Amino acid sequence: MRAITVRDRHAGVDGLTLTDMPYPHAAENDVIVRVHAAGFTPGELDWPATWSDRAGRDRTPSIPGHELSGTVVELGYGTTGLTVGQRVFGLTDWARNGSLAEYAAVEARNLAPLAADIDHTVAAALPISGLTAWQGLFDHAQLRAGQTVLVHGAAGGVGSLAVQLAREVGARVIGTGRAADREVALGLGAQAFVDLDADDLRHVGEVDVVFDVIGGDVLERSTALVRPGGTLVTIAMPPTVQPRDGRAVFFVVEPDRARLTDLAERVRAGRLNPVVSAVRPLPETAAAFSRRHRAPGKTIIQVADEQEPQHS
Repeated sequence: MRAITVRDRHAGVDGLTLTDMPYPHAAENDVIVRVHAAGFTPGELDWPATWSDRAGRDRTPSIPGHELSGTVVELGYGTTGLTVGQRVFGLTDWARNGSLAEYAAVEARNLAPLAADIDHTVAAALPISGLTAWQGLFDHAQLRAGQTVLVHGAAGGVGSLAVQLAREVGARVIGTGRAADREVALGLGAQAFVDLDADDLRHVGEVDVVFDVIGGDVLERSTALVRPGGTLVTIAMPPTVQPRDGRAVFFVVEPDRARLTDLAERVRAGRLNPVVSAVRPLPETAAAFSRRHRAPGKTIIQVADEQEPQHS
């Protein structure tokens, strides 16, 4: 099968190559998914799990990408809850070969059924970003109606979904980003926008929740904005400073089939709209990784057309 692989951790995006790889093995409780569309995280070439397994052994050449939408073509021993031919979407394991390939082995519990009226390119933009937004806002920060949340990177893959989910529960949303992101963030439901290059974050005032995807100086400056009893959640890095009379939480997204199903239903109902800025074919993955000025939302890699015949 064709796949994007990496072999040299020092090569960066230049080390991403389209190669032939063996068809994956379906271990116990796995399924093999024929990948129609895949998502990726720009920084994942720096993740330790991209290069080694959980025992620390080198696993190159490895296949990056951890979001996918496609069709089940094979069930591993003991797999239940999914069937061959079923449309699915979800996450691949961090320390196993990922989604930027024609076929991927995935634990069945990390996948959710996908309705026929949701396009694969839309579904592939949902797993990591949607689960991250939900878990950060509601599982970790307990955001509720009437509270104010500051969403950094409000036009990005995670931030754009966080804005929509926060507005739906009745929170007041302040988005941040570059000047070019303003109209996108406001269009998604943010009631105010802060240009991180030109505006002073202190003018935001106190908020109940800060949702951070940026880290660094932005994360540190945001701690002072958390009102007593509030929460700062970040996926960028463990915070070095705690909010006064509040708390800071660093978390890594966890698979959740039930929540994926709920998010997909919101998409079907028009209550949630993943922002897909571009769809690129598999051979253009390296160019998609290396874009310096990113458009709002996510770039999705189209691996196969749904109407193409299946073959292993």
